[in-house]
Amino acid sequence: MDGRPCRGPVEPDAVNRRGAALAVSALVFNAFVWGVSWWPFRELQSQGLHPLWSTALIYFFSLGCISAWRPGGWRSFARHPQLWWLAVAAGLTNVGFNWAVTVGDVVRVVLLFYLMPAWSVLLAWGLLGEKPTRASLLRLALAMAGVLIVLKSPDSPWPVPHSAADWLALMGGLSFAATNVLLRKLAHTPSESRMMAMFGGGGLLATATALLGMAWDIVPAPVWSTSWAAVALGLAVAFLLSNMALQYGAARLAASTTALVMLTEILFASLSAAALGAAEFSSRTLLGGSLIVLAAALAALAPAPPPPK
Repeated sequence: MDGRPCRGPVEPDAVNRRGAALAVSALVFNAFVWGVSWWPFRELQSQGLHPLWSTALIYFFSLGCISAWRPGGWRSFARHPQLWWLAVAAGLTNVGFNWAVTVGDVVRVVLLFYLMPAWSVLLAWGLLGEKPTRASLLRLALAMAGVLIVLKSPDSPWPVPHSAADWLALMGGLSFAATNVLLRKLAHTPSESRMMAMFGGGGLLATATALLGMAWDIVPAPVWSTSWAAVALGLAVAFLLSNMALQYGAARLAASTTALVMLTEILFASLSAAALGAAEFSSRTLLGGSLIVLAAALAALAPAPPPPK
């Protein structure tokens, strides 16, 4: 005996627990990157790079990395032209969220974006033929009540979006719901071609929107400078790693667990915004946000629908 403790065989349950903990940690990392991404986007904007140009750079960088890793994905993409719809939906998601979170109240934007489960009920009905159940209609009502409370401001008689950030956040959430529905509908396509569609769509839609914005004097031309290069590169790597973490965690956990863990993005966004003074925590926002989060949590706990035919 050399005095070192002997290790017996590792129990399967212990291995499973460690694997699940690692998968959850990967999802939390993904939620953290998205929850605090508003800060580097604002830093880049302050240095002359509008969030649309930042999004284009980040997503084309990620697309280049994936293309070098899985070059055969382009052949799969060409064989499935319906992936273009996924590219459009994913692109609009990033245009809406990244722009809104840069110019609006961070918590308000994230809450309006997470109206996504309500949109999913309607889109799954139209695109997948899944008729809403009583439970899904209840979640829809909860989410809609929450968003009406969030949107109702003291100086407005009606609960309607009153800023560009509100509209962008709602559009981003609707597009995110469409992205999730299309991912289910296109589950038979290779995963690398879906990733190419999502990153390519993010880059193309951000570029197209930025060019239109420049023509209408809404989006300024990028001020090319080495001062933002390090921030842009760091954010691009963070997004690429977070997507890999999402792929890893989501493949090893139940969809309901994944959806629940991803709600921590709201927590990260709220805490970071509170620390840096980028959000207003009114009682109206807290009450409406609670209803939206409750609807999202109930959607995550709901039984998974059968795969589309």
